[in-house]
Amino acid sequence: MLATLTLPLCPDLPAPRTPTVRVRSADDLRGALRQARGSGLTVDASGMDRVLCFDAGRGLVEVQAATTWATLAAFLSTHDIDIGAFARDAALPTAIGECLALAAPGPDGQPATAHVAAITLATPDGELRRADRSVNAELFRLALGGQGVIGVLYSATLCLRSVQAGAAAAAPPVELGFGEAAGGSASGIECLLPPERLEAYLAAARALAEERRVRLHRIAVRRYLPESECHLRWARRDWAGVEVRFGVKPTLGAGVAAAEVRRGLLAAALAQGGSFPVRDLRDATRGQLEACYPAVAGFLAEKRRVDPAERLQNAWYRRLRAILKSEPCDSRWCAG
Repeated sequence: MLATLTLPLCPDLPAPRTPTVRVRSADDLRGALRQARGSGLTVDASGMDRVLCFDAGRGLVEVQAATTWATLAAFLSTHDIDIGAFARDAALPTAIGECLALAAPGPDGQPATAHVAAITLATPDGELRRADRSVNAELFRLALGGQGVIGVLYSATLCLRSVQAGAAAAAPPVELGFGEAAGGSASGIECLLPPERLEAYLAAARALAEERRVRLHRIAVRRYLPESECHLRWARRDWAGVEVRFGVKPTLGAGVAAAEVRRGLLAAALAQGGSFPVRDLRDATRGQLEACYPAVAGFLAEKRRVDPAERLQNAWYRRLRAILKSEPCDSRWCAG
């Protein structure tokens, strides 16, 4: 999501093939977005991968958005600061900016957004804005966990003490079940469960697998901690994040069958008072989205405010729009 962002001409059509502009600096990024005012453009931001500023006295480090956790960990190790758990977490997106756009959970289960002191964001009109909890606070809340559609993140300033604490509290997933991998490929889904409903969900998942005659390959559980700052919050409370991987037969209908199993697992989670990470909209219905993320209506209103032409788009946003148009509308969601 971070490295390539598309600005198509029409939000109701699939993203067209557009020229790609590689950016490495704030000026490059602003210029690319301004260039895209009249035509579609893909912005490749993967070159924005440098540590910009290290302030040991204030306990802050500023990095460009495509900087990887491994790069930052190597840099900080020269200052005797260990955040290696972030670099070793295979479930965490490697680019720091992508982690913040997704509000991805770190190795301690806390959303990575909790470690942010400030961000610098290029808005769709090509303006560069700095935001924190006091200045441009609403933009800050929208962009963190905003799935990359509020603006293109240029840089993030992280609190070193907070990142260190998150690394020190790292807890690997608990593997609750394995099955021998059969022929064909695998599919899976992650659902969010109230910890007290975990056992009931696992029983339902195993029953569904038996009913659909699919083999469970992996069940892993991580604890996720709540946050209260992102507008589009997935971590509203303590969750048990349950990843279920299962085998997919090598047939023409395998993709359809896998989607049906994922939808069944999602429905089972919601029946237990659970939810799903908003970053993965593959299988959610409109009703499920409204139930789990009532703030999406306000988020979309803010998106239209900062980007009236809906020029800044990605696959997640197009999927969201498709979900909202797929079922009968209510006034909260269809305004505008």
